[in-house]
Amino acid sequence: MKRFRGRADVKELCQWADVSPSSFHYRAHPGEQGMKASTHTGKGDQCIENQQVVEEIREILAQDYCAYGYQMVTQELRSQGYRINPKKVYRLMRENKLLCGKVIRTKGRRNFVRFRRIQATRPMECLCLDIKYVWVTGDRRWYYQLAIQDVYSRKILCWIFQASVRQADVIRLMRQLDLQFGLKGVMIRNDNGSQFIAHKVREALQDMEARQEFTHVATPEENAYIESFHAIQQRELMDRFTFEGYYDAKRHIELYMLWYNTKRRHRSLKGITPEEKWAQGWACTPVRQSFGTVWTGSSRPAEAFSTWLSAQPHGSSLDDPVQPAYLSLIGEQAAGGMGANSLGKNVQLIGG
Repeated sequence: MKRFRGRADVKELCQWADVSPSSFHYRAHPGEQGMKASTHTGKGDQCIENQQVVEEIREILAQDYCAYGYQMVTQELRSQGYRINPKKVYRLMRENKLLCGKVIRTKGRRNFVRFRRIQATRPMECLCLDIKYVWVTGDRRWYYQLAIQDVYSRKILCWIFQASVRQADVIRLMRQLDLQFGLKGVMIRNDNGSQFIAHKVREALQDMEARQEFTHVATPEENAYIESFHAIQQRELMDRFTFEGYYDAKRHIELYMLWYNTKRRHRSLKGITPEEKWAQGWACTPVRQSFGTVWTGSSRPAEAFSTWLSAQPHGSSLDDPVQPAYLSLIGEQAAGGMGANSLGKNVQLIGG
């Protein structure tokens, strides 16, 4: 076209060469296309430089066990008063190599397992539990963690970490929850581990009037809530720390459980913590005293329950030496055999 440009106009030359005029006149832009990225971020009535925002993001990610993605970091920055959207947070974290691994979300129709998803509408409506293997480098062996999670709030109610988990340990955990909240009518979902299908465990749950259900074999997705927690814990704790021994691992797990329940924001909970979701659920639920009875003597049940709940132990480890005495066998050590049980069916003797 340059050869014949002086003999005909550009329009005719484009028609002869079968080229669009816009393609002929196109010139590549010398720089990046689109608007220039902003250099400041609003915070109250101030404009903060992006570099200072990056430092704030580094401080958020520097917390123990914190491995937030850009969306949860956005929630944290907004709680500090920043006016910022997730796209900008993503750009800042990508430029400074602060992003964690990307999550691939599938689209389209999927066939789910029947009863896979639990529609919990209040705390203590459904619980799920499972055992996780934890490698302790200093001892060069595996230990076992058993945790019980409330599906509604995603809160870890109680847990143990020890060299082995037996059916008696499962019964102890369930009795603690029964004495603390009452398990009558509560649905408890678990897999087919030997500790969960044991006759003594099933009989103990029947005595507590709890409803136990089992997932199908080789279908961990039917127990997705506790499996998701274990994946989060693996990413934020086990993959980032090396444990020198049993007590070092137990100390880290105890601190992580506190972090998970009280500080870690959850996307599935709309950016709040399990403890906040737990409190919201109880504020809309009839107040219950110990052993699951309804408290009808208060005109403001939410405040009454909050006062009572603040005095109750939550999410503690049962192998702590300061646990309540009802977890031991009453009179067994003193009498050399099975002693009398003053609490009747609420606390059965362990060991049979």
